Amino acid sequence: MHELALSDLQAILPELWFAVAGMALLMLGVFVKGPTTRLAVWLAVAVFAVAGILINTQDASDSSFGGLVIIDTFGDFMKTLVLIGAGLTLIMSLGFIQREGMDKFEYPVLVVFATLGMFIMISANDLMTLYVGLEMQSLALYVCAAFQRDNLRSSEAGLKYFVLGAVASGMLLYGASMVYGFSGTTAFDTLATLLADGQDVSMGIVVGLVFIAAGLAFKVSAVPFHMWTPDVYEGAPTPVAAFFSVAPKIAAMALLMRVLMGPFAGLFDEWQQIVFLLAVASMFLGAIGAIGQNNIKRLMAYSSIGHVGFALVGVAAGTAEGINGVAIYLAIYLVMGVGTWGCILAMRQQGAMMEGINNLAGLSRTHPQLALCLAIFMFSMAGIPPLAGFFGKFYVFMAALNEGLYTLAVIGVLTSVIGAFYYIRIVKIMYFDDPVDELDKPIGREVWPVIGVTAAVTLLFFVYSGPLIDGTLAAAASLVPGMGLGEQAALAQ
Repeated sequence: MHELALSDLQAILPELWFAVAGMALLMLGVFVKGPTTRLAVWLAVAVFAVAGILINTQDASDSSFGGLVIIDTFGDFMKTLVLIGAGLTLIMSLGFIQREGMDKFEYPVLVVFATLGMFIMISANDLMTLYVGLEMQSLALYVCAAFQRDNLRSSEAGLKYFVLGAVASGMLLYGASMVYGFSGTTAFDTLATLLADGQDVSMGIVVGLVFIAAGLAFKVSAVPFHMWTPDVYEGAPTPVAAFFSVAPKIAAMALLMRVLMGPFAGLFDEWQQIVFLLAVASMFLGAIGAIGQNNIKRLMAYSSIGHVGFALVGVAAGTAEGINGVAIYLAIYLVMGVGTWGCILAMRQQGAMMEGINNLAGLSRTHPQLALCLAIFMFSMAGIPPLAGFFGKFYVFMAALNEGLYTLAVIGVLTSVIGAFYYIRIVKIMYFDDPVDELDKPIGREVWPVIGVTAAVTLLFFVYSGPLIDGTLAAAASLVPGMGLGEQAALAQ
């Protein structure tokens, strides 16, 4: 029986910090009189900052609790992305929650506990740890989606997310039980040893892998498990939709990569087929489904589905180069996504939130700085060089080409061209259509700095991309230990 040691607690210090800080924020809201939401939001951001410091000071090559949790450079990198996404979306939400009836201290607390669940997911080294982290994240997100209880669309979004999420969790749990039943273990390390050669593998384990992949595909909103995404993004409060589009998606993608490249690496031929189909279907639906959308939140939902498809191209490669490409893609998507949602939060007329794409008409004349920033994000998401989005797609496509996945790379390029239509359509509306109703000024003191910084990073990524690429190389090397220094140098080039 594994005995709890001080080193175990040190390994999960960021998670412990989140748990304690979340409960402290709950007490703050209960016992402090008067409005506490703004204070709770900034305290939550401070909690994220401290967690980031703790991540960078812990030993990044360790496991704890008898192998249930793993601490590595890959996990640290993904946790950092999650922290940035959660912190920025919380900051952007301040104006919205004060105007739109969300001025309740529970919201930042829920975000903190959801982030705790994401941390557990990213560090999972056992099917049981995986499920605990996934459910902790999901339960908090269900409540966030329905946080505006007096808003019918918000309540509907929360209910849809809960019902479909429960189905996906059941599928994942069934897959985990199948794997345990036919292998006798839930530990990733033991599974990796058992399945190392891929020979004489029980069909029950393969079926279990399929169900686990389906459950995780729901969490990243990959087709055909995407059905919740457009409705939940449209119905959920806009800051919540912004949060959904970045932090939970990054955590779920990290978990998917850890599961496939770790315990099930020996079944590469089996799961590559699954990921291949998920990637193709997601890229096509993301490109085509958004064309007819007039609600910008629904358009962003289909856009996120397409971006998941592009990221899965790197996963399908099944190599360290592919993991490196996905890590770069997720980091760039985080910046583009946060900036775009900041622009959406700035869409107000007479104090009311606007969601129609046509509300952006003539924005270049009434809000030239906002139009410029949104144009940068749209061109970047379309993959126009030399913006950051181009490099994200370049790395995942090159990983696919180097593994002979020519069909997948060609499909990715074609869907990028199709998807460029609806991104450029927004730019056309902003710069060439006549304004009807002008958006409110000012944009917002919390939103504008986030938009400006993310736009600058997106525009100037090619100038100073070295630190990010160094970080993704280290992350890929820790997830795929077989990659040597020579391969790392080749990736850097």
